[in-house]
Amino acid sequence: MSTNAVEMTPAHKEALAELLFQLADDDFLLSYRGSEWLGLAPHIEEDVASSSISQDTMGHAKMYYGLLEELGYGKIDDLAHGRSAKERKNSILVERENGAGYYMETPRYDWAYAVVRNYFYTLAKKVKVDSLKKTTYQPLAEVATKVSMELFYHHIHWRTWFTQLLSSSDEAKERMNKAIEGVMADFGDVFSYGNASQSFKEFALIEDATVLKQRWEAALEEVVKALHIESPIIQQPDRNGRLGEHTEELDRALSTLSEVYRLNPAVPW
Repeated sequence: MSTNAVEMTPAHKEALAELLFQLADDDFLLSYRGSEWLGLAPHIEEDVASSSISQDTMGHAKMYYGLLEELGYGKIDDLAHGRSAKERKNSILVERENGAGYYMETPRYDWAYAVVRNYFYTLAKKVKVDSLKKTTYQPLAEVATKVSMELFYHHIHWRTWFTQLLSSSDEAKERMNKAIEGVMADFGDVFSYGNASQSFKEFALIEDATVLKQRWEAALEEVVKALHIESPIIQQPDRNGRLGEHTEELDRALSTLSEVYRLNPAVPW
């Protein structure tokens, strides 16, 4: 049975907000990391394609922040740009920098890492969004349906890059395997709900994280088996972004992202 904000208890509303912050912050940060590849992608067609995907992903974040605004948690712009690093609920994976150097100076970014991060994250996002289509909060189910239409193409895009590079030269394979190790070291909180697992279950907001993780592993297993490589193993995280435990890389990202907002918070996002 679907619910709306009017029917919610305070505990229900708090649980929903926690889930929305996790979803929004993940996409917000990953979109930013994707935008840093503008003009640096391997070729012009990929520059256009990956920029479009980043724009879509920022749009998804905006929809989740929009639901939070409707619930009374503040304006979209403030939620996206006005919160500190410790208030963020994103996973560690999405806040990681693309590589050494700074975008406007001498970036030495790692395309293999970008491909692996985007593919593994997009597959996890697909699993979550499919589950959200059945959530009891109807406005979120509607957003999930919209997101899934664009996500379908995002998933195909990154899976294609993933399979092609791992079917390419020895150097490409070596770089990809190194990237897989790096991504998996930070993947531990992607399927974490922080302290909200029980409340998500109680209000039927999304399926259990263990179930979603198993679906992700099963979907990925089909791809890696065809490539004749070992299945990636998620490492035990030393910190959990869902609990506000972040890296200095997030501080630097938020400083850049919120620069214009801090100059004039009244300007619409």
